[in-house]
Amino acid sequence: MTDDTTDDTAHEAKSLLDRHRAVTPSWLALYYREPLELTHGEGRHVYGSDGRRYLDFFGGILTTMTAHALPEVTKAVADQAGRILHTSTLYLSSPMVELAEQIAELSGIPDAKVFFTTSGTEANDAALLLATGYRRSNQVLAMRNSYHGRSFSTIGITGNSSWSPTSFSPLQTLYVHGSIRTRGPFAHLDDAAFVEACTADLEDMLGQVGGPVAALIAEPIQGVGGFTHGPDGLFAAFKRVLDRHGILWISDEVQTGWGRTGDHFWGWQAHAEAGPPDALTFAKGLGNGLSIGGVVARAELMDSLGANSISTFGGSPVTTAGALANLRHLLEHDLQGNARRVGAVLRERLEAGARHLPVVREVRGRGLMLGVELVDRAGEPSAAAAAMALEHARDLGLLIGKGGPLGNALRIAPPMSLTVDEAEQGAELLVQALDRAQKELWAIEEAL
Repeated sequence: MTDDTTDDTAHEAKSLLDRHRAVTPSWLALYYREPLELTHGEGRHVYGSDGRRYLDFFGGILTTMTAHALPEVTKAVADQAGRILHTSTLYLSSPMVELAEQIAELSGIPDAKVFFTTSGTEANDAALLLATGYRRSNQVLAMRNSYHGRSFSTIGITGNSSWSPTSFSPLQTLYVHGSIRTRGPFAHLDDAAFVEACTADLEDMLGQVGGPVAALIAEPIQGVGGFTHGPDGLFAAFKRVLDRHGILWISDEVQTGWGRTGDHFWGWQAHAEAGPPDALTFAKGLGNGLSIGGVVARAELMDSLGANSISTFGGSPVTTAGALANLRHLLEHDLQGNARRVGAVLRERLEAGARHLPVVREVRGRGLMLGVELVDRAGEPSAAAAAMALEHARDLGLLIGKGGPLGNALRIAPPMSLTVDEAEQGAELLVQALDRAQKELWAIEEAL
């Protein structure tokens, strides 16, 4: 670009930012010191209004599951939009029924039924409605460091204080240990002892509550929490306890579903020894950017509501047609297998590059759902390091996310069609960004 063009682009971006701030809430988060507008994408890359091309390692918060501008999805949406955009659940819909049939079959839940929503928040709301009504209880178990959405009820079961702006809630929530393997009172234990200690904690908690508990809702790998998770089999051990008390298990698969973890199609399958969950929730990746979510539950639970209900936009013809095309593409091209293979390459490259960087405490996660936890020179969690790494990665042409209980984790979740070459390129860029962040942080700490 010429200097004049660069100045014009910067001026337009500032104007858009000013307009954004004037009409949107102050609490609506934006990434980067100079926020970025994305104008279009292709494959695993996106393009900004700044004229730059970026390798996308965050996929619109794990939402662009297969690829940007996937032709099959674009065509399905255009074809359906040319017929009819909207009908609501008051009318039959072939795309909705066909998609529900596929999801029910894939869910692993016997005698499954599906209810579509427009987001993961709404899906978790619906699951809580089912569970509390079925069990006649407003008591819910959730995991520490959890995140389940931004509505009034889902904030009430969110164990991550950074995303919980109010203590008011229609639910009584009890928080359970087990979601963070390498921190907390049980971190020093081996996996078997860790599971035993967390299960004993659950048993002890249930011995102190008054009345029935409706459900445990848990992310198999925590999303906003920084891609943390307990050992395989943890929720199977929990489920044996829950089953004795008649308590339901809801697996929040909004971020872990559709094979992203590589080893399993659903996150709960790493904990399958005691059987499937009573319900699972999904969203994000299914629509590849289209607004869709939902609940899968065994029929007895799904049919337990004692009143009529509909969904105006859940299961809309356009979103279900696009999601069906996206799901078919994922299955036909074995993107779960790709996530496992390419995710292993990406993790190996990140771990190798981070060995000489003390700012990196841990690389964790599975498949193409990887987290990098950052610390300061004293080994304490550093949100500043994560913010610096985010900025440096963008400067180098790589988009990533961040999160964690203290805002000190980087979140890496590219589209599941990522190639080995792109994984190696992204890992190299991220290691460079981490190196720059460490030097910047160390310099600041030395100056204090």
